[in-house]
Amino acid sequence: MIDANCKLLFQGDSITDAGRIREQSDHLGQGYAMMIAAWFTALYPHMNVTFLNRGISGNRTCDLVERWDRDCLDLKPDVVSILIGINDTWRAVDQKMLTSPGQFEKNYRHLLQKTVDKLDARLIVLEPFLLPNQACYSEMRKDLNPKIEVARALAREFSTVFVPLDGMFQAACSRVPAEIWSGDGIHLTPAGNALLAQAWLEEVLA
Repeated sequence: MIDANCKLLFQGDSITDAGRIREQSDHLGQGYAMMIAAWFTALYPHMNVTFLNRGISGNRTCDLVERWDRDCLDLKPDVVSILIGINDTWRAVDQKMLTSPGQFEKNYRHLLQKTVDKLDARLIVLEPFLLPNQACYSEMRKDLNPKIEVARALAREFSTVFVPLDGMFQAACSRVPAEIWSGDGIHLTPAGNALLAQAWLEEVLA
């Protein structure tokens, strides 16, 4: 999945962004992307993999579509890891900016198809997730569940690596309080980022 000397790009919203310094093109932020890069490099330093992060806080799938040429295709990555979807739900609930499951699928399919067509890059789809300590959990869950199904279906269709995060976090929250993993049900604590990074590495390196 990951070859020596390849370039791997993380894409998504604030969960991926994680405070990265935009002026530093190689800055990975303080979240799961940084943890994955650190662990992978520690395990396989001889592989000389380049990791890039272009997650932007607040992004929905439509925002990724708008900037995909600049922030993905122009970088010519060999592997693209995408975590997107929660803002398509969150903005529908708090600002009534609706993204139907059909539009979500159209946007996401555009990203995957264009990447395959233009780059022949390998793809990693991360399942969007929501922890039960979100204030609008029930309302958001109704909107998010169909989008999770879309992500799963597209991962099957495009034969991507798929990282199943929603069930993982639900199981983790059954053992300890959700606040261990996320303060607001969306943005991750260091422990939540570590759990996500571990799941990513397990799937990608399987």
